Amino acid sequence: MTAETPPAETEDATPARRRRGDPVVSLRDTAYDAIKRRIITCDLKPGEVLSEGVLSAELNIGRTPVHQAIDRLAADGLIDVLPRKGIMVKPISLNEIFDIIDVRLVNEAFCVRKVAEFAEAADISRLSDNLAATWQAAKDREIEAMMNLDRAFHALLATSSRNSMLPDIMGNLHDRSTRLWFISLRSNEHHVRVCEQHAAVVEGIRKRDPDQAEKAIREHIEAFRENIVRQF
Repeated sequence: MTAETPPAETEDATPARRRRGDPVVSLRDTAYDAIKRRIITCDLKPGEVLSEGVLSAELNIGRTPVHQAIDRLAADGLIDVLPRKGIMVKPISLNEIFDIIDVRLVNEAFCVRKVAEFAEAADISRLSDNLAATWQAAKDREIEAMMNLDRAFHALLATSSRNSMLPDIMGNLHDRSTRLWFISLRSNEHHVRVCEQHAAVVEGIRKRDPDQAEKAIREHIEAFRENIVRQF
């Protein structure tokens, strides 16, 4: 009797046996989420050279899913693939920051105007709950929690706009700018200002006032720009 050959690793394999009813999470997605989080939190620093072999060993995931994750992160604009040189966490440049912020201003101003017009009571309730949680995170100085809540806030705005294109567009922009939070939030007073700015956006939406909501989101994004410039 011959021993059975173990199944080859595939992108849809999972590192542990799933329980019935658990969602299927591929190794590729697991690697993508893990590496992306390390980039966003600046555990992997801008300009740092990466090794697929090292990442594979650290994540305890095969090299094929890691390679697929790297390709996806490169498409997201978080990693540079350098021919004959390897892979590197994409450096942060002021020019790119300004480009991202300019595009955010256009898209998010449009977005909040739609939210002020179309948001339902449940949407406003979710935004208010997010705001309350953000105030608590600011009080506790939980920077990563604030980062995640800020991203969730803008994602809620996108879905509440009832425009099917905005969640993907805004999601990619926030992927590219979220890692700047760990630079921006070195400033203690910025924690409170973020909460105040989010509150102003929610208030404009609650009043069904597109002009007020747009003014608030523009001030929020411009404050982010100003704070980043001070930190560089």
